[in-house]
Amino acid sequence: MAQTASPSGAHHTPSRGGHGGHTWATGGAMFAGVLLFVDGVLAVLNGVVSIARDNVYTLNGSYTYQFTLTSWGWIHLVVGALLVLTGLGIMSSAPWARMLGVGMAAVSIVANFMWLPYQPVWAVVAIAIGVFVIWSLLTDRSRAPAR
Repeated sequence: MAQTASPSGAHHTPSRGGHGGHTWATGGAMFAGVLLFVDGVLAVLNGVVSIARDNVYTLNGSYTYQFTLTSWGWIHLVVGALLVLTGLGIMSSAPWARMLGVGMAAVSIVANFMWLPYQPVWAVVAIAIGVFVIWSLLTDRSRAPAR
């Protein structure tokens, strides 16, 4: 962690937590947490729509990974709820949340790949979000444990 010199010449190391420092909000992990949260909320909404009305989405062509829209609704609802919880955990700096975030982003990528024929544009956007979240959580060192 970088040290900064104060006007008196003393060195100060910025804190890692939210207690007195601003570094907690500057890292990519915080942004990844927000992205997971928003992606989860959108997945939950997508799931609710798929469960409530099975004629909202249509299959574009044939695809190997076909499920009923109700099944897709439940998949999106469960994955979305887990993404929301994981995103909240990352934003609150929970120690378990970072690696769970990587895993849940990977699950989201796979689910959205399989969802491609129903909503191709949104599925590609969600896959890109998942890739960014994984990269961000694995490379951000602003909240990594001290060695």
